[in-house]
Amino acid sequence: MAGAVSALFLLDIKGRVLVWRDYRGDVSVSQAERFFTKLIEKEGDPGSHDPVVYDNGVSYMFVQHSNVFLMTAARQNSNAASILLFLHRVIDVFKHYFEELQEESLRDNFVVVYELLDEMMDFGYPQYTEAKILSEFIKTDAYRMEVTQRPPMAVTNAVSWRSEGVRYKKNEVFLDVVESVNILVNSNGQIIRSDVVGALKMRTYLSGMPECKLGLNDRVLLEAQGQTTKGKAIDLDDIKFHQCVRLARFENDRTISFIPPDGSFDLMTYRLNTQVKPLIWVEAQVERHSRSRIEIMVKARSQFKERSTATNVEIELPVPSDATNSNARSSMGSASYAPEKDALVWKIKSFPGGKEYMLRAEFSLPSITAEEAAPEKKAPIRVKFEIPYFTVSGIQVRYLKIIEKTGYQALPWVRYITMAGEYELRLI
Repeated sequence: MAGAVSALFLLDIKGRVLVWRDYRGDVSVSQAERFFTKLIEKEGDPGSHDPVVYDNGVSYMFVQHSNVFLMTAARQNSNAASILLFLHRVIDVFKHYFEELQEESLRDNFVVVYELLDEMMDFGYPQYTEAKILSEFIKTDAYRMEVTQRPPMAVTNAVSWRSEGVRYKKNEVFLDVVESVNILVNSNGQIIRSDVVGALKMRTYLSGMPECKLGLNDRVLLEAQGQTTKGKAIDLDDIKFHQCVRLARFENDRTISFIPPDGSFDLMTYRLNTQVKPLIWVEAQVERHSRSRIEIMVKARSQFKERSTATNVEIELPVPSDATNSNARSSMGSASYAPEKDALVWKIKSFPGGKEYMLRAEFSLPSITAEEAAPEKKAPIRVKFEIPYFTVSGIQVRYLKIIEKTGYQALPWVRYITMAGEYELRLI
């Protein structure tokens, strides 16, 4: 980092100071008011969302979470990216302690907040930002806090995300490959946006300081090893790793090597921007019979292979806000009117690949309408589902090795699941 920050402020949504910590003595609490004034002035500008504000020799860097602004003030030329990353880590730590970071949780835990800020930053330089490590020596019980005299091993260890001395009777690793499909289809049936966001989610219950190695069907790796891909390899793009992964090793030979944190964490995330065929296709036809009755006919079709099955399918069909007396019949599953959503919700517990189901519903409408009725809003059809043992990208875990100096045997468990993210089909 090129320079340190002078102070850290936690402000409410109106810019009032909730907590502030002075680290270098070269700014005052009045900087918060100057920052908020500049922020309000910038609201009309095209760049008003910039997370950096400069005024009279002081740089302000900030993020907003819920109803709280986290802001640093610096007179030195600080690395903005590092400071903004630090502020996001502060949010993660507070959420670990208080469940959710809000103005109320800060007011209820002033003592703990100040103690955490003292440990996370020293003389304006970020220090320890791992919530699990901080919780080893800053413990909260209701509003009381105990501080041990001896810092945890991880504070002085190069592996800051894991403590030494972890022990389990049964050593296991659970790896979930989760892909979310985001699709937006216009009223003509054309896909106008589609992508897949994937994550490798791990839960580790391993003793000691294990070394893990993970292999994927990565095209670059397989071709470098001289193996034929035969269409089963994938191109990984937009990859983000947890800090435990040795990036230099990955860049050299595409090996994912790491000492994992204890418990749950996201090892890797990725995105595929290739065109994705909708896994569940929904067509809806709306017919108005006179002014007092509306009929909706819906066809849902699964567009994946028969050996896979979608579970917990939920299709949300918009209906007029003044509709009543619903009557729905479906060839599979059940449908119910949800007036709080202005929608008919069609639930299908199990939807095998290559199947097509139908639904027909009728609603009554008021016979008298306002002369100047507001134009009807056309909400999209929304779809939710999960498909276990299936991925859109075709990603595969080729191996997951766990090596620890004591030589114990660890059981790795891997599963795949695809689910709907922002999955919408427009009616108009």
